[in-house]
Amino acid sequence: MALDRELDGILVVSMEQAVAAPYCGLLLADAGARVIKVERPEGDFARRYDRGADGNSVFFAWLNRGKQSICIDMNDDEDTDLLRTMLSKADVFLSNLAPGALERRGLGWAGLSKDNPGLISCSISGYGRTGAGAGKKAYDFLVQGESGLCSVTGIEAQPSRVGISMADISTGLTAFSAILRALIQRGRTGTGTDIDISMFDVLADWMNMPLLSHRYLGGAPPRLGLTHALIAPYGAFPVKDADQVLLAVQSNREWTVFCEQVLGQPELAKDKRFADNPDRIANRDQIHEIIDGVFSRHSRQEVMQKLDDARIANAQLSSVADLSSHDFLRNQTIQFGGTSLKMAELPVPTNANRPCQVPILDEHGPLIRQEFNK
Repeated sequence: MALDRELDGILVVSMEQAVAAPYCGLLLADAGARVIKVERPEGDFARRYDRGADGNSVFFAWLNRGKQSICIDMNDDEDTDLLRTMLSKADVFLSNLAPGALERRGLGWAGLSKDNPGLISCSISGYGRTGAGAGKKAYDFLVQGESGLCSVTGIEAQPSRVGISMADISTGLTAFSAILRALIQRGRTGTGTDIDISMFDVLADWMNMPLLSHRYLGGAPPRLGLTHALIAPYGAFPVKDADQVLLAVQSNREWTVFCEQVLGQPELAKDKRFADNPDRIANRDQIHEIIDGVFSRHSRQEVMQKLDDARIANAQLSSVADLSSHDFLRNQTIQFGGTSLKMAELPVPTNANRPCQVPILDEHGPLIRQEFNK
């Protein structure tokens, strides 16, 4: 059974831009909440990242379907009063403005909660509102670097950023989870809460395994490209038709099956050099030579079939073009202006009648002003 607008009746006012807060707002909208996207007069700058949707930004479309848009000028007293009225009736106030920006405009938690004790406020920033990094400007790539993520990503010769907005997306997911928890808590207590989420804290949490490795295993994991630093064999291996196959062996039981049914060398399962995962890591080069020697005689399809038959986890190394036509990919269609855009479907089944329209700038402004100026 699909989820069906489980946040119906929840009003979210979101002063959002770029990715982190918009992604959280998107998840709230997909769950049935009414999300009012508050934009500066010139709009969210992500609207101008590209022109792939008949002059509109496909980047913006990805993050903003199902929302309502209103432009509010925070230098205009009437607009500021309108925003206060909206927040007095909102369930959730989501923002990712620079730390201190809301407080300077009199929109801090202390004042808002007096007018609306049930309000849940969720503020996203690079390094949080307090502490050594408070006030420091941040974007996704910068937080990837600051958190150490880039140092464990890429190949030995060169660290790399993750190819998607990892800090932003993970922070948006964390904010979504925190807001859901706060809504449950409010249902029990009747009061709202103030949530301060730092992109750095989110990635630091996701970096716990490299951090633990540094502190307790003798050093941080090395950069090995498509090879896992802490598990072997786990990586990409060339095959006969100039392609690569990805495989992952997670346990001694799987290693035994892999040796017997895929490599055809059952004696390797009893070889002391490969007895346990730490041994296999220490002798990774020898394992790779053995695998390369076998796989180089077979096509990708043949190797993947052998791995499937043995129930060894494997995958092809897809390009984005491969993903676009992948048999596993489920698609949805959204509308932006007069353009239909096909993108990946939601990972969690949701009511098919959810809104899929991306708002043009201030599209809902007149109606929202009429509603909240009463």
